[in-house]
Amino acid sequence: MKKIFLVLLVSLMTISLVFAAQGKTGQGDSNLVDDLTNSVLTDSQQESENNNGSQLNTDQQTQNQGENTQLQIQNQIRVQSGNYEVSEGKQMQIQTSTGNELKLKVGNVEARSNMQIGSEHNLTRNKTMLKAKLSNGKTAEIKVMPDTASERAIERLQLKVCNSDNNCSIELKEVGNNNQTKLAYEVNAQKQARVLGLFKTQMQVQAQVDAETGEVIKSKKPWWAFLASE
Repeated sequence: MKKIFLVLLVSLMTISLVFAAQGKTGQGDSNLVDDLTNSVLTDSQQESENNNGSQLNTDQQTQNQGENTQLQIQNQIRVQSGNYEVSEGKQMQIQTSTGNELKLKVGNVEARSNMQIGSEHNLTRNKTMLKAKLSNGKTAEIKVMPDTASERAIERLQLKVCNSDNNCSIELKEVGNNNQTKLAYEVNAQKQARVLGLFKTQMQVQAQVDAETGEVIKSKKPWWAFLASE
């Protein structure tokens, strides 16, 4: 379109110069100039209208996507108390507590969570899929169960057990920021340690296990841990 506009503009200038040189700018020639000018303006206006129409369509699509996302968030159904057959072929007991807290229990291992968790039954596998809504609008499926996450954390933190004896707790929560946001089990526990082999103390340790992959994505110990024997 820009090339056509330039060609017409150059043609218009050339005709004007020729008429000026020959002194023959009659009524017919003037009409020709007017026609060319109107043609250029019409093409420019048409291009502008097309661009405006495309922008309106893009804005409408963006608005519709936003409304659909908001509708999905509003329609998220919170999982109810009960027993569910979930991933890994395990039975999970879910209990609702005061406020928004949920208790997810598999075997003797329990995790607490304040996440917005919904359930979806998979007819093909005859299992329940549990999904949590993240702050960035994405949905994460809970594929790893609390007992498996506990085992991974015990191995990484070199714990003997994860229970009330060492104040071990498991929370299913959101970790990370923006596009790096994930759903993970955060395991916190205390370990007996001796600083410089002399002073007996408690060492607070932590590990985060990805609820979708089972990968240990983070582990944490006190800065002075290198001075302690466990």
